[in-house]
Amino acid sequence: MSRDIELEQAGFDAISNAMKALYPDQEGLFYSAVLPYALGGKDPLDGVEVWESEHGTPHWHYITYGFTELYEKEGDDPEESGYGFELTFRLKRGSEEQPPAWPVNLLQNLARYVFSSGNVFGPGHHMSCNGPIALETDTRLTALGFRIDPELGGLNTPNGHMVFLQAVAITGDEMDALMCWNGEKFLAELEKQIPLCVTDLSRSSQMEIPALYSACQNGMKQDGSSTGFLYLDETGADLKNSRAWLRLGAGRGQVLVNMLRARVGKGRALRLQGREAAVQFNPGDQAVSAAEGILYLTMPEQALSELCGVLSGHAGVYPLSSFPLTVELVPTRITDQDGNVLEVME
Repeated sequence: MSRDIELEQAGFDAISNAMKALYPDQEGLFYSAVLPYALGGKDPLDGVEVWESEHGTPHWHYITYGFTELYEKEGDDPEESGYGFELTFRLKRGSEEQPPAWPVNLLQNLARYVFSSGNVFGPGHHMSCNGPIALETDTRLTALGFRIDPELGGLNTPNGHMVFLQAVAITGDEMDALMCWNGEKFLAELEKQIPLCVTDLSRSSQMEIPALYSACQNGMKQDGSSTGFLYLDETGADLKNSRAWLRLGAGRGQVLVNMLRARVGKGRALRLQGREAAVQFNPGDQAVSAAEGILYLTMPEQALSELCGVLSGHAGVYPLSSFPLTVELVPTRITDQDGNVLEVME
């Protein structure tokens, strides 16, 4: 092979060599994109490689190729390769001889999100999958948390530095706990219950384990939350005659209560985003304002406490007495992928 060809795939080879060093006695199985993204294909990644791991629980170890610069250096930052990371995913191995394909589709979907939005993942980040991480499966795993893959860490390539970022499948209440505390610390505690945070579609929520629940509660009280942004679809907001109005879906309030206490209660701002409105809660002396489509509510401790009490209620209209704000809680309809109503939360 010529020197020029070697340089053209130096980023690819750096990842491949890191995997061979971790699994020296086997060959990975490479799922290649049928048509390259640059030529109009639907899959942004060049491919996903899968290895058999016996570390901890026997599992399949999936590695992406395509978030970094695999071939020639094209980005302006000489210190970082592409988006600066490749994703990994660990799935508990059963009796199957070949690795399931759905994690490959999951990783390609995550790549589509990054490539289309420009938003990147990092340690401690989280993402809701709006349903089971594996379609048409009976699993409680509906979200992802991200951390540095403990066996791969970071890597210096000829095209710049990168890290291997593990996507960890979590349940809805685990994601709530992650958001209300610190993503990296939560996943470190989760690993004490699940070695290497291997995904098991049949597992229950680990928040039912007293040790993890206690660690999260103590962490929230001590550290507050490292998450400054919360998306709730039904959010509506307005400001008229110096009085603010806030509309939220009933049944979702407890998550917001936990976030408000872990952020504003600890002296930090919290941005609440919906499809049509955004609200930022700030700690401090009472103030209400609006600018550039964002409603700003600066709330002292008494007002924050009253708001948290209201958010735990049922559907209805609740004017606050200690702050110029009226909260409307509306019924929330939970639907399946076809739009059929599964549950109404009031």
